Amino acid sequence: MRKLYIILIFVTVYVSNFSLNNRYIDLYNSMYLKEKISYSIFEKALTGYDKISKKNKDIIVIIDYTKPATEKRFYVLDLKNKKVLYETLVSHGKNSGINQTIAFSNTPNSYQSTLGFFLTDTTYSGEFGYSLRLKGLEPGINSNTEKRKIVIHGAEYVSYDFIKKNGFLGRTLGCPALPKEYTGPIIETIKNGTVLFVIGNDQEYLKNSPILKL
Repeated sequence: MRKLYIILIFVTVYVSNFSLNNRYIDLYNSMYLKEKISYSIFEKALTGYDKISKKNKDIIVIIDYTKPATEKRFYVLDLKNKKVLYETLVSHGKNSGINQTIAFSNTPNSYQSTLGFFLTDTTYSGEFGYSLRLKGLEPGINSNTEKRKIVIHGAEYVSYDFIKKNGFLGRTLGCPALPKEYTGPIIETIKNGTVLFVIGNDQEYLKNSPILKL
């Protein structure tokens, strides 16, 4: 009897995982993401998204720091309507690298970018204009997000003109900054409870992420 019970649990888990994988593949293909985001990154993003209960929207934001800063690596995806709402440039922290984002930190004053899952919070107008607060959801990985004042904001140095003149994208003290012309519309779309997933070439994060390990 116990053996049968164990088999039933295994089958249930297998069917559940198979169903989720099919859903992820369908979404990935329906949004034509193959040339934008790797399936491996998309699958991790959706795995975490499904585990976060406090989200308020059928939207996810993915920042792909495995790509160089001269390429688009900020994506806003509408999972309900299977659409890519925005894809654009995004900066990284000045101590995370020049064109490639190679170092990440949760430490205050590190001036490095931070990985993991976040929820977007409220908006405000500050030094960089209209900005969006973020809440880190992973202890030890991005739990100092609010203390570090890591927010989404716009910046003149996040542009193709800046890249053309300097050979690289402008960098921040750790914030993911966007092109000025997209900042307002993007913040309005994702504020107040949207899941944000930031990924980079960092195996330690993948091994230690509390959300991906659940």
